[in-house]
Parts: sequence; structure tokens; C-alpha cells
Amino acid sequence: MIFRETALKGAYVIEPERKEDDRGFFARTWCRDEFASHGLSTTLVQCNISYNHKRGTLRGMHFQKAPHAEIKLVRCTAGAIFDVIVDLRPSSSTYTKYVSVVLSSVNRHMLYIPEGMAHGFQTLEDSTEVFYQMSHRYEGLSAGGVRWNDPQFGIAWPPDTRIIAERDQQYPDFMPEKELS
Repeated sequence: MIFRETALKGAYVIEPERKEDDRGFFARTWCRDEFASHGLSTTLVQCNISYNHKRGTLRGMHFQKAPHAEIKLVRCTAGAIFDVIVDLRPSSSTYTKYVSVVLSSVNRHMLYIPEGMAHGFQTLEDSTEVFYQMSHRYEGLSAGGVRWNDPQFGIAWPPDTRIIAERDQQYPDFMPEKELS
């Protein structure tokens, strides 16, 4: 696997290295030893799938608060997404900054998201599926979020007619003292 750190410290775009022949290819998408050699968490507790019927579906920006903060490894297994993370770690030099990447079934890239970041995505195609590996199981009482279009972050989402859950539309403006604590 090829690990490329993003502008947000600790967040990586990971590209599977293909071993190709006339049948197709083989590629590893998870290896505890390779992740550990890059200083990344190797704890996987839960895996989830998000299936999205329509292009323009926006999910996020979600996180879990301590003590249930989670690390995510996200991969798009069908279709394509515009994937976004926002750094909500107050001690980080990139606090409140965001990174976006396109994950697709064609490029097969993954995004490693450390604790302390909000995560969301917008589908770029109909019938898009996203696969998550997580370091902690979902804890509803620890779930939180920031608004997808909060001007504090200035995320440049792709133009589209969006389908957004009411919960995701109603997150309040970002308030640093209340996030992740």
C-alpha cells in the first residue's frame, strides 16, 4: 500500500498497490503491520456499509466524542464520493481546516481519518456504496456533528441538488468549546 499523508496531520490517503496479470489484479487494502509501521492505529472493532441511492446524497459532518472517539478507514466500493474531513483537534496546527478527496470504485483509494476529525461525504453517482472500518463501535450518546455548510470551514462541495438528512442540516454553527468534549 502507498500511504500519502494529507495536509491534516495523521490523515492519510492510502492507495492499494496492484499486482496485475492477464486475469486482473490483486491488492491489499488492510495489513496490521503496514499500518503500524506508519504509526497508525491497528484496532478495528466495527465495519459498516453506507448505501446511497442517489447522486447528491450528503452525509455528515459526523464524529464521536471522547471517550468513544473513533478512527475511520473509509473506502468507496461502488460509485464515487467527494469525501471530506475537518480537523477539530484544538491543539492541531490545522485546527478547523479541511481536506477533500474523491474516493471511487475505480481509483480504490482509502482515507484514514484519525480521532478528532469530523467526516462527511457527498455522492457523485447514483448507487454509491461506502465501506467503513472503525476503531470503536458506534455510541449514540457520543455522536456529534458540525454543519456541512458552516462558513467557519468553507468546504467547497461539488455543486448538485443535495439530499441531506434533517439531523445533518440542523447541526448548529461551530463552537470550539463545545466540540469533541
